[in-house]
Amino acid sequence: MNFFASNIKLLRKRRGRTQDDVAFFLNMKRPTLSGYENAFAQPGLDALVAFSKYYNISIDTLVKIDLRGLSEFQLAQLERGFDVFVTGSKLRVLATTVDHRNEENIELVSEKAKAGYRTGFADPEFIRELPTFHIPFLSKQLKYRAFEISGDSMLPIPEGSWVTCEFVVDWNLVQSGHAYLVHTLNDGVVFKVVENLIEREGMLRLHSLNPVYKPYEVHVSDIREIWKFVHYVSSIMPEANSSLEHLSNQFSRLKQEFETIKSRMQGG
Repeated sequence: MNFFASNIKLLRKRRGRTQDDVAFFLNMKRPTLSGYENAFAQPGLDALVAFSKYYNISIDTLVKIDLRGLSEFQLAQLERGFDVFVTGSKLRVLATTVDHRNEENIELVSEKAKAGYRTGFADPEFIRELPTFHIPFLSKQLKYRAFEISGDSMLPIPEGSWVTCEFVVDWNLVQSGHAYLVHTLNDGVVFKVVENLIEREGMLRLHSLNPVYKPYEVHVSDIREIWKFVHYVSSIMPEANSSLEHLSNQFSRLKQEFETIKSRMQGG
């Protein structure tokens, strides 16, 4: 089935452009564009190439994929240039779930589910079985997932906290000195402060906030997914005699740890 007509109409409206705007840019008459959008006329090869360049989406996608069936996250990624037919291996294929409104869910990966996640992260059936929830103030154009963390390597963020993260499509955009959840082939899911060495050395250096743990490197070939830290939720309450000043000091120490690691990376 040919979805070209509905796709170019959808993409035009998402950009907030009129038919006159797009027709002028593509050097065609507005009635011609209207004919394409309403399937009264079929575009030739030159017109297909022009639309493909204008929207930065492949001809195959414009013709074969019904964009109306994609979620907001998938459409946003497509519009940012992450089209499998255009980018090839740059595209990070993500198994995900949506609710009855076709909006992206936030899946919960518990400590118990992590073992299955190591191999099932790309399996739609496995992902579909994970619990889901929504946070209304997060962007609908981005994809989020929450992971339960274990161990004490990222103290003062306590073991058992739920870390909500944003899916990273382009690993070259990973920012040194920021916290990420990195899904690796050998170690599974790890939560660390990252030093991006992909361009120079093809790897990431992972740092813990707890100084007891030494940094280590992970080659990109061993990485399966990268998720950027957004926030965390913990069920651990401070002790009854903990003062507000003590709590403030805890948060200040966390901030200082991030800044120290970030400065050390930039200085290196």
